[in-house]
Amino acid sequence: MPCSSGARRACPASRLVLTSFLLVMHSPQASSQDRRPGASVSPGVELIRDVEYGTGGERPLLLHVILPSESPGRPMPAVVWIHGGAWRGGSRDGGIRRLMPLVRRGYVGASIEYRLSGEATFPAQIEDCKAAIRFLRSHAAEYGIDARRIGVWGDSAGGHLAALLGTSGGVEDLAGRGGSPGESDRVQAVCDFFGPTDLLLMNEQGSRMDHDAADSPESLLIGGPIQALPGLAARANPITYVSPDDPPFLLVHGDRDELVPLGQSELLRDALRAAGVPATLHVVEGGGHGQGFPPEVDRLVVEFFDRTLRGEGESAAVEEREAAVPCN
Repeated sequence: MPCSSGARRACPASRLVLTSFLLVMHSPQASSQDRRPGASVSPGVELIRDVEYGTGGERPLLLHVILPSESPGRPMPAVVWIHGGAWRGGSRDGGIRRLMPLVRRGYVGASIEYRLSGEATFPAQIEDCKAAIRFLRSHAAEYGIDARRIGVWGDSAGGHLAALLGTSGGVEDLAGRGGSPGESDRVQAVCDFFGPTDLLLMNEQGSRMDHDAADSPESLLIGGPIQALPGLAARANPITYVSPDDPPFLLVHGDRDELVPLGQSELLRDALRAAGVPATLHVVEGGGHGQGFPPEVDRLVVEFFDRTLRGEGESAAVEEREAAVPCN
C-alpha cells in the first residue's frame, strides 16, 4: 500500500521498491553567474554546456541548459531530462536532442548528470536530482524560468528518478546537501518512460534479467541484494512516497519490455490514482524497452507538458517549428 499523506515523510520499509535502466557523466565548470552565450546547436536553440549545479561526493555536478535563441519576453516553464543507463551508465549529453523540440515551443530545457552506482549508492542519485531542481529555481531569473512550473522527464533509470522526484517532493531524508539550500525540490509534472517502481516485485512480474541477483542494477544501486535489504529497496521506491499532493504523471511503457516489466508502471499508476493524483499510463503495443515507440508518443509528451506546465491560461501560440519530441 502507498503511504498515506500523513505518513509520507517517514514511510516504513514496506515491500515496495524500484528498478530501471539508463544514466550519466561530468565535465568542466561554467560559472552560473557568467550567463555566457551558448552555442547554436540547431536553428532557434541555444546550448549552454556544463553548468555546475551543485556538488556530490565533493565533486562538481553538471548540467546542460537549452534555451530558445529568442526570449519570449516572459518566464518560461522548464523541463528537466534525467538519463537512463541502469543507474551505472549514461550521459547528460543525450538529453540535448530530447529537449530541443520542447525548447522550440517555448520551454527551458536542462539535461542533468548524477552520481552513478559505481561511484555512490542510493540515495546519492535522487539527492543530485533534487539539487538540480533547487539550482534551477535559484537561477530562474538568469535563465528565464518560471520557478512555479518545472517538469521532469526520464527513461528507465531516469524514469525511476523522475518518478521519485515527483512523489518525494519535500522529503528531507532524500534532500541531500548538494547545493541551493532553501529552495524547493518539488516538481509540477512528471513524465516517466518505463521506469522501475517496486524493485522487489520485478522478478515476479517477468523479466529476462534476474533483478534479485547480487550484481543486478537494482542491487548495485542500494548496495546489496535487494531481497536481503527490503528496507533499503523500499526507500528508493517511488511508490513509498505517494501522497495526494503529488503532481500529475504521464507513464509510458511498452507491453513487450523484457527488462522493466509493464507491471511496474501499472503499480505506480494505480497507487497514484488511489491517492487522487492525475495519472495516465500509455501502453505502447509491441513496444520494447524504449524501442518501437510511434510518433503518437511524441505528441502525448508535448501535450502533457503543455497541459500541466502551461495551463489553460497561457497561449500555446508559440511558433511550433518541429512537430514532435523524438523518442528514439
